[in-house]
Amino acid sequence: MSQTREPARSLRETIDFLRSKGQLLESAQAVDPNVGVIALQKHFDGGPGLLFNDVKGYPDHRIVTNVIAREDILTKLFPCDSPRELKRRFQRALTQPVAPRLVESAPVQEVVITDDVDVWREVPMVSHTFEDPGRTLGGGITCVTGRHFWGGSHIAFNRMNFRGKDFSSFQISPGSHGDMIATEFYRKERVPMTINIGVPPAVTITASSAFDYLLLPKGSDELGVAGAFQGFPVDVVRAKTVDALAIAESEIVIEGYLDTEEKVWESPLAEEDNAQGQHPFHPEWAGYMGKAYRTYKFTATAITRRADRPIYHALGVHMQEVHNACVIPREAALLELADRIEPGLVTDVHVPWAMTEWGGAVFQVKKRRQRDEGAQINIMDTILAASRGMRVAITVDDDIDIYDLNDVVWAATTRVNPATDVHRVAIGGVGQTFQPGDRASAGAADWTASNIRFPGGVCIDATAPFAYRDAFDRPTYPIDAVDPATFFGTDAVASIRREQAGQWLERLAAKGL
Repeated sequence: MSQTREPARSLRETIDFLRSKGQLLESAQAVDPNVGVIALQKHFDGGPGLLFNDVKGYPDHRIVTNVIAREDILTKLFPCDSPRELKRRFQRALTQPVAPRLVESAPVQEVVITDDVDVWREVPMVSHTFEDPGRTLGGGITCVTGRHFWGGSHIAFNRMNFRGKDFSSFQISPGSHGDMIATEFYRKERVPMTINIGVPPAVTITASSAFDYLLLPKGSDELGVAGAFQGFPVDVVRAKTVDALAIAESEIVIEGYLDTEEKVWESPLAEEDNAQGQHPFHPEWAGYMGKAYRTYKFTATAITRRADRPIYHALGVHMQEVHNACVIPREAALLELADRIEPGLVTDVHVPWAMTEWGGAVFQVKKRRQRDEGAQINIMDTILAASRGMRVAITVDDDIDIYDLNDVVWAATTRVNPATDVHRVAIGGVGQTFQPGDRASAGAADWTASNIRFPGGVCIDATAPFAYRDAFDRPTYPIDAVDPATFFGTDAVASIRREQAGQWLERLAAKGL
């Protein structure tokens, strides 16, 4: 593989970077894209990158996963002092995009296939579980540009199941930029687009955003956000068969168009039973099995790829790699929106694993004056009402470690007045089909977006009242007044530190709390 100055310029450079850091496991054993790849990723979830150089049924292709599963690697790819700074870097990118650069030729167009287009033959798609309706394309990034996105650029993940060699289902999240595009051109014209596979990691992260459409208007430059996040422009190239742009440093690109006049079932079982929201699809972000629906149709017109054994980036759902990709832009967007509602009040935002990317968030608040009181409620209400699929929002004071759920739950236990600090938002609003609790609200009707309702998000204000903040002072033990090594020796202290039970105790000891 080639080397460049920026390890984030392409997937290949990032893989080289992982290898140089001792964070890449390579296998020459044939791996089965049907369940095998994702099962191995789960074995090493949150660990090193996994590169499979022999893919069953695809001798000219490779598969990689776990590329951005480690936060310490991400801080080196996108230079930051700590993982917590990644969201700040992305927040700046939201408002200061770096426009993409149009190039005349691209690595991804070294091989161009326009005759007998067969996606199954050229793309080693993977399945997650034995309950999946076959191998699905979950690692492709949609790119829509020009007048079909009001002069800007849109990138996103859309789950796809190729029901034929050149056509697929195409799932779109309601309310998203993709939904805006489909609504604008519904039954008017086909929407040209490219599906980009094996892209630079900044593009993967930007495309994973689950909330930025509330901050970025139609016609904004999402490729520019990715460029700003990585620190240099994303290279793009004109597609060969449709009026669209492709990401030049991709491994594989599927060119084609979205047809809003024709629907395709995501699963043969769902089609046979004519039942939406009932039959399994692959797992989804909430941590449950997805369900199959009848969606728009995508038709492929060409496949372009690199000549040297293209690499399919398999992104296992509900794993650390996808969690990182989704949470960095989501935390940045939540922080930015909170700052627009009440500037400076929210100092940090965290989406813990348990809140499943879209499902919730913890907001750290620093009340500066009496009139700040209550603004934390406005922020939670706004975000819960606007972000479909979000169920829980918690606000805590700035003395609480939002990265430790023990501290968050302690605050909720000791600072919440059940009569005034817990309430529901947007009861009966539009639900999210990927949240089982919302989906089941349809009862005997089809479990589709038009039939489900939001049972209401839960706001928990675990901040101390500003007027009585002195009543909530935490005791600080004078740990700096003594050196335990003087009494017990350096080795003994180090050994005890390793044995202290649980991260919360370690953090309390470190802070003297």
